Amino acid sequence: MIPHILSKEDISLDLATKGKHSALSRIAVRIARRSGLGEQMVLCSLLHREFLGSTGIGHGVAIPQALFDTISSPVASFTRLAPPIDCDGPDDDPVEIVYTLLWPCSAVSAFLPALSQVCRVLRAPRTRGGLRQAQSAGEVTAILDDPRPTISTNSHTCLLGMVMPRQLSNA
Repeated sequence: MIPHILSKEDISLDLATKGKHSALSRIAVRIARRSGLGEQMVLCSLLHREFLGSTGIGHGVAIPQALFDTISSPVASFTRLAPPIDCDGPDDDPVEIVYTLLWPCSAVSAFLPALSQVCRVLRAPRTRGGLRQAQSAGEVTAILDDPRPTISTNSHTCLLGMVMPRQLSNA
């Protein structure tokens, strides 16, 4: 199960964008409103993280993330893109599932375990398939909150290429 930081208001299904920058820009607007951060601050942080290396983890999934000094609790959003976009992931599959994670610097010790958990959940074929078929925000949250184990033999590879938190802060 993914940490309970995603609400139905944080879920956007079949968002049409023109590419990675467009997708991150639209996601930044939505997540900034909920987090109380400025839209440009969120967008610049997400773009900076992408500049350091793609947040695509393969199988059509990306997990853009950034750390912030100015939030006190994690903020997340789930976006399903239609059509999928190129995100330079490890397998070159176009990305359609985007789970964005903003994390407080004050809780940095919990960041990598949470990111790892998100990766494990989203790498499970059953979960990805369900998310691709979901018709509502309620269905998305039910799939992500499913207590059945999501086993991925390659879950450790998800964190390869991830930037350590110190590099993300004040991005």
